[in-house]
Amino acid sequence: MSLKFRFLAAWLCLFSSGCFVRAQDSAIADPPTDTKQTSDETAGKEKPGKEKPKQAGRREQTERFVRLTKTDKGAPKALETSIVRYTGPVGSRYEGVIVDLVGVVHIGQEEYYEQLDRRLNKYDVVLYELVAPDGTRVRPEDIGNRDSPLSAVQLGMRDMLNLEFQLEHINYLAKNFRHADMSPEEFMEDMVKRGDSLLKMGLRMMGAGLASASAQGGDAGMLIALMAGDDRPKKMKQVMAKQLIDVEVMTAGLDDASGNNTLIRGRNVKAFQVMEEELKAGKKRIAVFYGAGHLPDMAERLEREYSMRPTGSEWFAAWDLQRN
Repeated sequence: MSLKFRFLAAWLCLFSSGCFVRAQDSAIADPPTDTKQTSDETAGKEKPGKEKPKQAGRREQTERFVRLTKTDKGAPKALETSIVRYTGPVGSRYEGVIVDLVGVVHIGQEEYYEQLDRRLNKYDVVLYELVAPDGTRVRPEDIGNRDSPLSAVQLGMRDMLNLEFQLEHINYLAKNFRHADMSPEEFMEDMVKRGDSLLKMGLRMMGAGLASASAQGGDAGMLIALMAGDDRPKKMKQVMAKQLIDVEVMTAGLDDASGNNTLIRGRNVKAFQVMEEELKAGKKRIAVFYGAGHLPDMAERLEREYSMRPTGSEWFAAWDLQRN
């Protein structure tokens, strides 16, 4: 199997999936209430321009939520994720409602998670991803008890890249956190209902990954990074960041013949069912805290089904690509 494909496949663990979990298992500004951005903790800030046409490419949509920045000399600088704000327009059913899509990668720098954790404290409710039994709360003592294949890959990536694991640095016991994801049973039932399976999805991903590896020139970059000696974590992060930005290939590989998939779209449906409950309960400031790979589809749902529009965004550095 292509070395590059193995690392592309790790995108599932970094951008699109929470771990599968068994049942046992300083002052900061509030989230902005208008388009002005005042936080100095972000790596960059921007306001969306005119709304993109519906036929905008998947890569263009994804880059609203994750991007690779460069230094003045063109070297890789940082892998960044965004918080994109959606608001209900005046006169609509959701006037006055704020839904922030909070993108995250599941391994990153400790200070990245510290920034996000402080920000998440300010919402009425935070809807978080984790393929686990309904209502699961992640306790600190559970962190070392994860034995799923996805967890193993994430932990291996953490050690190789000299980064930290999301579940170790986000307070999932916060009062405003609510589990908003499928249970393992729901996940498998959804795949079976569509005639899909983990094996079929894996084979589709393998085909997409191998095609991408061939188009981009093979495994040379990965091999050079692996042999970089003391600089290996930095070089690996730089190579991985470039590959992870190219998520359009992987998301295309996830889809079945009908254009659907459980890992992204199916779980997003469940998240929005929980969000609907919170909206009916009167919550006005909602964060959807999910892997960045989920957010293009969520953004389309907010615009199509809720008539909400993007009104601002902030960027946070998940990986500093200039340091080990």
